[in-house]
Amino acid sequence: MNWKMVMALAGLAITCQGSVHAASALPQLNVDKTKISVSGLSSGGFMANQLGYAYASTFMGVGVFAGGPYMCAGHSNYTACMYNASISSGMLNTMQADINNWSGTANDSKSLVAGQKIFLFVGTSDTTVGPNPMNAVNTQYGNNGVTGANLVYTQRASTAHTFPTDFDSTGNNSCASTASPYISNCGYDGAKAALQQFYGTLTARNNAPAAANYIQFDQTPYTAGNAGMNATGWIYVPASCASGTQCKLHVALHGCQQSQDQIGDKFVKNTGYTRWADTNNIIVLFPQTKVDNTTHATPTSGTVANPNACWDWIGWYGSNFAQKAGVQAAAIKAMVDRVASGTGSGGGGGGGGALPAPTGVATSGATASSMTISWNAVSGATGYNVYRNGSKVNAAAVTGTSYVDSGLAAATSYSWTVTDLDSSNVESAASAPATGTTTGAAATCYTASNYAHTTAGRAHQSGGYALANGSNQNMGLWNVFVTTTLKQTGANYYVIGTCP
Repeated sequence: MNWKMVMALAGLAITCQGSVHAASALPQLNVDKTKISVSGLSSGGFMANQLGYAYASTFMGVGVFAGGPYMCAGHSNYTACMYNASISSGMLNTMQADINNWSGTANDSKSLVAGQKIFLFVGTSDTTVGPNPMNAVNTQYGNNGVTGANLVYTQRASTAHTFPTDFDSTGNNSCASTASPYISNCGYDGAKAALQQFYGTLTARNNAPAAANYIQFDQTPYTAGNAGMNATGWIYVPASCASGTQCKLHVALHGCQQSQDQIGDKFVKNTGYTRWADTNNIIVLFPQTKVDNTTHATPTSGTVANPNACWDWIGWYGSNFAQKAGVQAAAIKAMVDRVASGTGSGGGGGGGGALPAPTGVATSGATASSMTISWNAVSGATGYNVYRNGSKVNAAAVTGTSYVDSGLAAATSYSWTVTDLDSSNVESAASAPATGTTTGAAATCYTASNYAHTTAGRAHQSGGYALANGSNQNMGLWNVFVTTTLKQTGANYYVIGTCP
């Protein structure tokens, strides 16, 4: 069955409110891997920014609609990164230290950020995030080598916290109002502005994209069971891309209270991305979050739930949320890799095409510090790479069909994926993840107010902030109101994190 037929069948199942139906597998398409970009609104803007730094070798363009700077909530309570809060130079210096320290290790090299095409947008009437955090985003990109020639920053008057369009859609709020579905006719085509910054002059849009081009797909092979991600997502595939034309790929990330469970398919269909995609050979991937009312310990924002289905920009799902290993970042990257693994995918007009992703990935032989990862052989593969939580762990290509991953923490759960390499060293998409938990005793964690941590000897204070003993990580304000979880990893050595 060809993809045109698959999309036609999928189109029959789509309703205007994005009801749940049997989801398709995410398609493998012919993608120009030098033309992959990402943008998002609000929490989606924070996540787009995070993806741009973490996977700088993948994303050539990054669009932030009303988001904030990289790792802001990794060092300050999230409220200090929104509500039009001023971001000080000292705060930016602390965030920059992470960018510097993680460059080429936990993240791709920061030198690649300077070559990205950046689009920034905020409304001057936005009090949810606001111009001040976006000014910090602009400054941060400048600090990392992005020149004015590669960056567009628009501040639009009389615009609240919303995604701006230049057309009316059912259910939209007014441009000056911050209300669901957070999409407004502001007389400004945000989707066009972002895509044009990434890809240059665009062909006139199609205001009625074909329903058959929208596919609801199964996200579960990529999410490693993350509590904040939906079982399904959406992808828009123009007919030309479905027929084999090499296309560009854009990832569009909704904001808080904009998941399909909350506003149906409005973000997918009413933001304008697909109107431009249809006539410009652009595939648009719309990953989806979900409401998570379970409380989670975060690095600096206490123990909180995620009831608005936000993308993780504060560390609900791990202190590595802004790195390649962050569970949501790795999930989105795995989806991108899957879409960009079709025949012909490569850079600038073609390539040999990668082999299919390995199957049968499994974990076994757990110890307190290691796990054996195994998989089925792929015909034609010359080697394999193993990724733990999104980061490659093998120095040289693995020639067999198993690998012992060592140096792990005791009593800790991890997720592994495997890729293969063909004779031209072209890497396949990632396999479905396999999870496993090491044996041994879990690390000791302490959850308390920052003041209590200092009185108990687990932290100290400096300049009104609490700092973890040993690691010296900034836990936020030194008071009885900010709650932090510290994990003891050695004698008088503590890090911000959680225990399994």
